[in-house]
Amino acid sequence: MELYSVHTLVLVLVFGVALVMGAVMSKTNFCTMGAVSDWVNMGDTGRMRAWVLAMAVGITGVLLLEAFATPRIPPDAIPYYRTENFAWLRYIVGGFLFGIGMTLGSGCGSKTLLRVGTGNAKSLLTAGMIALVVYLMFTTQLFNVSVMSWAGPTVVDLSRYGMEDQALGTVLGRITGLDAATMRVLAGTFVAAALFWFVFKSADMRASRDNILGGLVVGLAVVAGWYITAGPLGEAWREYAMFAAVDRPARVGVQSFTFVSPIGDTLRYLLDPTQLSLITFGVMAVFGVVLGSFLYALFTGGLRFEWFASFQDFVNHAAGGLLMGYGGFVAMGCTVGQAITGVSTLAIGSFMAFASIVAGSALTMKVQYLMLDERGFWPALRAGD
Repeated sequence: MELYSVHTLVLVLVFGVALVMGAVMSKTNFCTMGAVSDWVNMGDTGRMRAWVLAMAVGITGVLLLEAFATPRIPPDAIPYYRTENFAWLRYIVGGFLFGIGMTLGSGCGSKTLLRVGTGNAKSLLTAGMIALVVYLMFTTQLFNVSVMSWAGPTVVDLSRYGMEDQALGTVLGRITGLDAATMRVLAGTFVAAALFWFVFKSADMRASRDNILGGLVVGLAVVAGWYITAGPLGEAWREYAMFAAVDRPARVGVQSFTFVSPIGDTLRYLLDPTQLSLITFGVMAVFGVVLGSFLYALFTGGLRFEWFASFQDFVNHAAGGLLMGYGGFVAMGCTVGQAITGVSTLAIGSFMAFASIVAGSALTMKVQYLMLDERGFWPALRAGD
């Protein structure tokens, strides 16, 4: 591969954006599992609003990009958020399992990477389990056997009903008979406004610089990813890959940040590090977030080695990684990939995956709470033991 190429430029830009995102997420404690935990266990919606702010920024950014700067994000973007193949059962089941997994593993895919950067061995195990599942999904028949065997028959082909994709505006345009392009703008504007209202109606949120900063930066990072890969640079990048005679780079296409499949791609690259063509957008995103977290922890004294508190703790993190790997692959994304990047495209499946992730995580937290209560942990804790 050439020392300098448009491919190299794209990877460097993605790495830079991910580096900033990783540092800011660490600084602001941006955590989607923590957002659910705060809400379910304490009634605190601060981090949930930060998560929703990232969605609102992403939606607004995509609206502006598609209106003024880039072609429309296509149905075959990576992953296929806007695809006309509406895999509703995958979004629900995969999202629910991912929500369970991120609770057992003490954080979603991005939080796992952030903790790896600070020296957390538990999160390294979780990331390893995610990577293993995704790697097997890509390289064996596991995907066909464990996913398509039950999910394939339930997929709805929206093109049979006159819809080119599953974006909210497209579906509403078909239902109302109005122009789809107009409906996309109207739907996006309404959803973004509603999300911004939800975020900033809280006085506590308006006063929380960290939550605002975290939501803004993560949302803008997603928009930056779309701009890099869907704009003029992205067009040149795709053309470069198409005509590359040797070392044709993998996974070149319109995309933005997600972390489940890229963790598997990172394992694939690390198993054969001389194959530079395996360094993808996602691999650079993984490296960037980990390094951003590491640098922030290094300069703030946050580096510390963390080991498992018990064998049960080990089992929980291993199981959490397996469930996140499987659930994230089934749902085609995670709390960033579907719930922010996917939602930014107004794909209906992304909203379903987001709701299912929250439901799976919240239910798991309730079950864990009840199990601890039955063992007498909470009464003892309240008594000061």
